Amino acid sequence: MASLHQPLWTLSFEEVYESLGTAANGLSQNEAQERLEKFGANELPEPTHRPLWLRFADQLTHFMALLLWVAGILAFISRTPELGWAVWAVIWINAIFSFWQEFQAEKALSALKKVLPMQVKVYRDGELKQIPARELVRGDVMQLEEGDRISADARLISAESLYLDVSVMTGESLPVARSPYPVPLREAVSVRGGKTMLRQGEQPLQEKVNPSEIANLVLAGSTVAAGRAVAVVYATGAQTEFGQVAHLTTVVKREPSTLEIQVARIVRIITAIALGMGVTVFALSYLLIGMDITESFIFAIGIIVANVPEGLLPTVTLALALGVKRMARRNALVRRLSAVETLSATTVICTDKTGTLTKNEMTVRYLWLPTEPEQSEPNRDIPNDVLTNKLIEITGAGYDPTNGKVNIPSDSEIAWKAKVLLIGSALCSNARLVHLNAPNRWQEIGDPTEAALLVAAAKAELNLENLQKQLPRLREIPFDSRRLMMTVVLNWQSSELWSSEFPNLAFTKGAPLEVLKHCHLILCDGKSQELTHDYWDEVVKANDNLARQGFRVLGLAARQGGQELLDLKAQDLEQDLIFIGLVAMFDPPRPEVSKAIAQCHQAGIKVTMVTGDYGLTAEAIARQIGLVSDKVRVVTGEGMGHLSDAQLKQVVKYRFGLVFARMSPEHKLRLVQAYKDIGEIVAVTGDGVNDAPALRAANIGIAMGQNGTDVAREAADIVLTDDNFATIVIAIEQGRAIYQNIRKFMTYILASNVPEVVPFLGMVAFKIPPALTILQILAVDLGTDMVPALALGAEIPEAGIMDRPPRPKEEFLLNVPLILRAYLFLGAIEAMLSMLGFLMVWWSYGYSLADLQQVTPAILSHTADPTVTAIYRQATTMTLAAIVACQIGNLFACRSDWGSVFRQSLSNNSLLWLGITVECVALFAFIDFPPFRQVFGTASLANWHWLILLACPPILIGAEELRKLLLRNQRPGNVKRAF
Repeated sequence: MASLHQPLWTLSFEEVYESLGTAANGLSQNEAQERLEKFGANELPEPTHRPLWLRFADQLTHFMALLLWVAGILAFISRTPELGWAVWAVIWINAIFSFWQEFQAEKALSALKKVLPMQVKVYRDGELKQIPARELVRGDVMQLEEGDRISADARLISAESLYLDVSVMTGESLPVARSPYPVPLREAVSVRGGKTMLRQGEQPLQEKVNPSEIANLVLAGSTVAAGRAVAVVYATGAQTEFGQVAHLTTVVKREPSTLEIQVARIVRIITAIALGMGVTVFALSYLLIGMDITESFIFAIGIIVANVPEGLLPTVTLALALGVKRMARRNALVRRLSAVETLSATTVICTDKTGTLTKNEMTVRYLWLPTEPEQSEPNRDIPNDVLTNKLIEITGAGYDPTNGKVNIPSDSEIAWKAKVLLIGSALCSNARLVHLNAPNRWQEIGDPTEAALLVAAAKAELNLENLQKQLPRLREIPFDSRRLMMTVVLNWQSSELWSSEFPNLAFTKGAPLEVLKHCHLILCDGKSQELTHDYWDEVVKANDNLARQGFRVLGLAARQGGQELLDLKAQDLEQDLIFIGLVAMFDPPRPEVSKAIAQCHQAGIKVTMVTGDYGLTAEAIARQIGLVSDKVRVVTGEGMGHLSDAQLKQVVKYRFGLVFARMSPEHKLRLVQAYKDIGEIVAVTGDGVNDAPALRAANIGIAMGQNGTDVAREAADIVLTDDNFATIVIAIEQGRAIYQNIRKFMTYILASNVPEVVPFLGMVAFKIPPALTILQILAVDLGTDMVPALALGAEIPEAGIMDRPPRPKEEFLLNVPLILRAYLFLGAIEAMLSMLGFLMVWWSYGYSLADLQQVTPAILSHTADPTVTAIYRQATTMTLAAIVACQIGNLFACRSDWGSVFRQSLSNNSLLWLGITVECVALFAFIDFPPFRQVFGTASLANWHWLILLACPPILIGAEELRKLLLRNQRPGNVKRAF
């Protein structure tokens, strides 16, 4: 009887069935249905989302929205309900649009949830059936084959040469062996003086083990790389190890994006300006001019409305949405609109290696064959004089055996040894190559390393299918992580390659130094010779040189014999071997990665590799793709465990050429936090469950859409639908462009605030009627500015945008240069031209400044005669039209902070011309459409008025061109910095 407290992996097969309430022929259909209803489906629970109505309410209750709500209430109090309704309409339009965009992004992401397989094979009622993976229950008996993705945690019952790809859970790119046999408990007992310290009745402590390291367990999310197996499910859904790591991501608090922080800061600044000026105008108009308190209150609201850019929120949202659509067309799906801008400030990218920087395709590059050792050999990297003649290059990459060849020398002895090395390596493998229907398309099935050995043999024009039939396998000892070797015994009687008096030949491949330890002979000069110290040193040096280059190196040895090779124990069979040679292979990087990393470096962005793979392999890939160039420091997870948080911060701040290997999820979290603590804006890429906690903790998480896990995509802010690291560079470029475009349309919108405020300041200073009405201000902000501002938000990235360093984290979106340009330069020009237009209308009717001051009280009290009222309506219409005309020129001026408008393409942004068209149509509608004329208090303009208005855009553009010319001449090296 199995103990209730005994771990499942320690039980015998019969005890496993008993503890899980099942049998070898599986569950009955009724029992499986009952368990499904009791324990739930085999799927990860959806993360808790706030109700839709609350998420929509968020769009109505943020700070800017609250400010506009208050402005609308004040408008109703001041007996201008049309103003109040207009302001509130802005809030609802922005809320609906923002909510719909984010809802659509979430909906699009849900289509990517394909991490768990759709179908699995299980025994039900004694028959093998295929069922949906979500219907798996505890006690189901699964059948696993090559290529299957495991859907639940299970205990193996039987296995034949089973190898698993566990990279989703551990980051380890190489398949690991699994066996069904019980694993005994490892006990920890205190010993003193050679005697145990257990007292009577005490039980020894059990050593804590990681389920992913237990040989008879298969975990959800893993893939069968080779072999067959039968396993009994013991955990499903959230109870699996996959689900436990997924739960780890829910405890990491997400920080607001830099855009959210910047917009909040802008709102506070604009609010302070608006309220301050409103209070000032109210006090001055009431105390100095002697206006009625109600009228003073209305004009104070006018100042507040003029300073609050009502179009800012919808324009920011629209600009982000347009950026999201552009990025989606470039294979980057954005989950949060505001997270896009974070890319513009990114200073560090922590990227996974396997499948992100590399293809996950092992390729053999060199064969090394021993020759007579030299007495004095310099310690130099490959290629050097010692190793040059011993390396045989294999060209091509990937799993297409027709792409490349083995450059075997003409020397017959070297050619013979190379053929022995290739045949032995290929036959000591369980992988398969499948030629797909498409031309030149090959797919590997099984271990990528072994598939690479098959490809290398095929490139040497060896017929593997015939060799497998001619030299059948008689015995196999699978690879395991303890021995680091694999051995097969072949029937060698039909081979003429290596003549022998013995009928059988065993090949052993594995870690070179482990294989070398089991050898006492070496194949050299066509015969087996004693493995002397000189030979030993030569092999070690060759391995070290290849490893230093970052190649994954395998050693091959052989043993001749008869029936005893089939009868010996594994540890005895792998003794007295003949060393044959080395095989060096690598996982090729994606071809576009080198350029992408170079672009990151050019843009001032550090790229750090963070992987669960071997340190030497990671270092090699880092050098190949240009990630590091000089001295490299490989920091392992174990090494990081010995560093305090303060020491880790010092390492990431002051050390260069860092590669982080053998990282666990907790290690990645520490690394991300260390970067953030020293002030970096961190982007993390990844595809596995082990990447998810760091993805959520980073400033911006970037997950893989094709091969990434559901959990990783949920934790990320951006999902790359093509799993291409180079897409990140495109996303960063778009992020910088979006940030730059937001600054462009903010300049555009804020510039029009000055001519909207100046009329009220003129009223106070010169005791003249205001040159604009409050509703005419809203007409500018909402009716004429919205689409042109959106056109600026759709601008393509400027040339050289990726040649600039990331903007400082502390840099304000609304900084001093932007305020000075918008308010004191562009806005001041617009204010002067619009006020000049207002006064010219009065002067055309014979009114001097003194005459205008005399009629002001009547205009303000709404008691002026109809003739004066008509002139006033035409004058305010001229002011409104002048502002719109200046904004057309401003639209071209704001396309670049420093570049000439005449160097900007006029055909790459169709929204630009649409914006101008909408602006002009809206202006004509406000002036000539009777209902609008009644609401906004406008009047028709004379022909000479329109001629004056046509001069406004060139005047503003000319002044801005002069400013840009002075800027380029004074600071030629810095003009590209400010964006």
